[in-house]
Amino acid sequence: MGCGRVGLRVGELLGAGGDEVLGLRRDPSSLPPTFTHVAADLSAPLSVALPAADAMVITLAPSVAASYREPLAHLAAALPSLPRRTVFVSSTRVLEGYDASRPLTEADPARPRSDRARVLVEGEQLARELFGASILRPAGIYGPGRDLLIRTVLEGRPVEHDRRTNRIHEVDLARAIVALLSAPEPPALLHAADGAPARLGEVVTHLAQRLGVPVPPRVSPDPGTGTVLDAAALHELLGHLEVPDFRAGYDAMLEDAPPGPRRP
Repeated sequence: MGCGRVGLRVGELLGAGGDEVLGLRRDPSSLPPTFTHVAADLSAPLSVALPAADAMVITLAPSVAASYREPLAHLAAALPSLPRRTVFVSSTRVLEGYDASRPLTEADPARPRSDRARVLVEGEQLARELFGASILRPAGIYGPGRDLLIRTVLEGRPVEHDRRTNRIHEVDLARAIVALLSAPEPPALLHAADGAPARLGEVVTHLAQRLGVPVPPRVSPDPGTGTVLDAAALHELLGHLEVPDFRAGYDAMLEDAPPGPRRP
């Protein structure tokens, strides 16, 4: 439900395995023809029932001022039966109240500070109550088409060099969702991170070297915020990651889609 970039990748994996894939959007016309298109706007009650589904992935992304309460309630009311398995895609943003003094695991409770993080925590709880959902919290998602950091380096914009960052490639995030859908006993909560946390300065320095441009300057002050995530549970579920760290992921992105003109 909410079939964006991540939903498309998941659907492609499921379709390749022989599953029927239903993609729900307000306007599903741009979804692949291999998907069954479902037009629905969950901001209001639906006038007709949704098709029955064995499993469901919820990737709705609210704005800061939004709430999951109405969309998830409308979704639950429109389903003819409860899916056997539901995955709710949240974010490690809900852990923003921690520092980087130790790696965080799934045993650490959410500690939101921003409105967006509190909305996500509310969504997680509602998804558990309404659908018995497994909760997946991705770190910073990157991959083809998600090139904000590359453009930041090319343009020489200042960054927080000391900020601790975690990320997950779209490919492995989609694999994690499919694994949660198919596992006999999936974890109730899973963090999706590649297990290679890095200071942002390390990442932009690597990109600058690959792009042949100066390293972006450091913002002032550079508070060194962020968290460090333990990815042991994800590695146990998947066995291996196709993209193990930012170097492998960004190098492949630069090889597959070289950026435009470089800054002198």
